[in-house]
Amino acid sequence: MAGSTYGTLFRITTWGESHGSALGVVIDGCPAGLPLSESDVQSFLDRRKPGCSKYSTPRQETDKAEILSGIFEGKTTGTPISILVKNLDQRSRDYGRIKNCYRPGHADFTFDAKYGFRDYRGGGRSSGRETIGRVAAGAVAAKILCRLGIRLTTYTRSIGDITVPENCFDLSCIGDNALCMPSVSYAEKAASYLEDCMRNHDSAGGIIECRIDGIPAGIGEPVFDKLDASLSKAIMSIGAVKGVEIGDGFLAAKSSGSTNNDSFYSKDGCIHKKTNHSGGILGGISDGQAILVRAAVKPTPSIAREQETVTADGENTSISITGRHDPVIVPRAVVVVEAMAALTIADMLMVNMSSRLSSLETFYL
Repeated sequence: MAGSTYGTLFRITTWGESHGSALGVVIDGCPAGLPLSESDVQSFLDRRKPGCSKYSTPRQETDKAEILSGIFEGKTTGTPISILVKNLDQRSRDYGRIKNCYRPGHADFTFDAKYGFRDYRGGGRSSGRETIGRVAAGAVAAKILCRLGIRLTTYTRSIGDITVPENCFDLSCIGDNALCMPSVSYAEKAASYLEDCMRNHDSAGGIIECRIDGIPAGIGEPVFDKLDASLSKAIMSIGAVKGVEIGDGFLAAKSSGSTNNDSFYSKDGCIHKKTNHSGGILGGISDGQAILVRAAVKPTPSIAREQETVTADGENTSISITGRHDPVIVPRAVVVVEAMAALTIADMLMVNMSSRLSSLETFYL
């Protein structure tokens, strides 16, 4: 199948299925000399693995990373890095009853329409477990960015209609609650909302926000490969994401030019902006301010409530989804959004090295 590879110079290819023997990723284009260990990758994978709270699927997977190539004596060699994660707790029998039905909200029907065949065990390549490879590769990209002074902070901005206002942000508590929210009190409100959803055999969606600090001005291309366009494509490629905003996003449509424009000023020989409605990107190129990206995540489509559907033969029927499913995808998707943002930034930094002759002269002369 096409479309499993992402990136230009820092390229990744993910592989594997939800109920196959393993999943993983091959990373090509990682520079030699980067200190890298399995624990670096594991710290990212642990943020998305299942079974860590009552708000995630009870599927028990260690999601242990195994680096098979591209590392010698603790550093990258410049050759392809292959990372494998084995599936240990598949229950394919949970899907046997619905293998001939199209689950509402899933890719069952469209996968069948495209290929004439589908892996009904958890969705195969359409499953959320495909993101394991993205997260593993994102851990490598994030380590490169860290060496360059670029930091990503990603969190749950809202679940359902429970939204954390900016004046209540406490980024230090993101890792201290199961919902990855930057506010303990709002995490408690969101937890209560989710309890109601679960009692009603329903699910919830939400918004993930990613802030990227330290990226210099001048990254991104001005036409088709705009930085905001590339970030949007990367994040929209995550299965549950249905919308992406940069900066003010859709609020900009209700604004005016005099309000939405960010005024510039100079201080100590450096150019700054008084506001950041643009979200750190102007004309598809970074402007040196923090980049703000938001992803709208739909409710988990697998719910125990009865829903109308059809069989592959076109017969009307109804189903309720049993098995092990997240009542909300958002908390586990936080690190997936961060990984895709990191992969995009790392790749575009490398591409940008050829934008000026002086860069080549600095490197080669």
